[in-house]
Amino acid sequence: MNTFQFLPEGWKEELSNIETNDINNYKNDILQGIVETCDNDFNLHVQMGNHVIGIIPRKEVEGIHLQENGLPKENLCTGKVHKYVQFKVKGVDENNVPILSRKSVQEEVIEAVKNNLNVGDNVSGIVKNIAPYGAFIEIGGGVVGLAHIEDLSVARIKTPFERLKIGQKVNIMIKYIDRETGRISLSYKEQYGTWEENADKFQQGQVVKGIVRETEKNKNGIFIELSPNLVGMSEFKPNLEYGQEVNVYIKRIDYNKRKIKLFII
Repeated sequence: MNTFQFLPEGWKEELSNIETNDINNYKNDILQGIVETCDNDFNLHVQMGNHVIGIIPRKEVEGIHLQENGLPKENLCTGKVHKYVQFKVKGVDENNVPILSRKSVQEEVIEAVKNNLNVGDNVSGIVKNIAPYGAFIEIGGGVVGLAHIEDLSVARIKTPFERLKIGQKVNIMIKYIDRETGRISLSYKEQYGTWEENADKFQQGQVVKGIVRETEKNKNGIFIELSPNLVGMSEFKPNLEYGQEVNVYIKRIDYNKRKIKLFII
């Protein structure tokens, strides 16, 4: 059973709205707020709800990507302005301002990844960044995993932007876990269903739209995407380009070999 109880920062687009009587009552809770400003020392000033402003000192902003001096880079701090962050209450300063730690949440999430997650588990994620080779997806407390481009769909794509966009909320499968470091690899293509589930949406003799995904170098055929996890092959036809939409006739669906034979109209 999946016992991973964390959500990405901003999954719920709301503040924790804490009661202000005793901030220390929340020391065991993971809270969420919005960063209002980043000061000259790169401390984050966070709206916690109910007009309470807390401070995340720079050393508590990040516990993963640190410089040699043990502090996060300046742009990691400034880049969080106007964004949701998760944190724990460490205490209050001499002015009764809550002192917070995002780093503590990260440490808790990483421990849960090491001890509670298993390959094949599905978790909630938000796409934080996209590179040519894959998408970086946060699963909680700023902890991010990579979904390689080949794990975004069965149909071959040239860029992750064909499947995901930055800020998108997704369900994502755990593909690999490094139990020592907590590093994870993710896979998204399972969310599109199995080959059989996709094939059941089509029938032999049907005319449908498809997308050209790959032309074999020896000109034996062209791979056509019918859905992200369903690809068929048609006869070779010149002058077709990657990503082009075409009409195809479904000649045969072979469930035993998991193959679909198409004809470009």
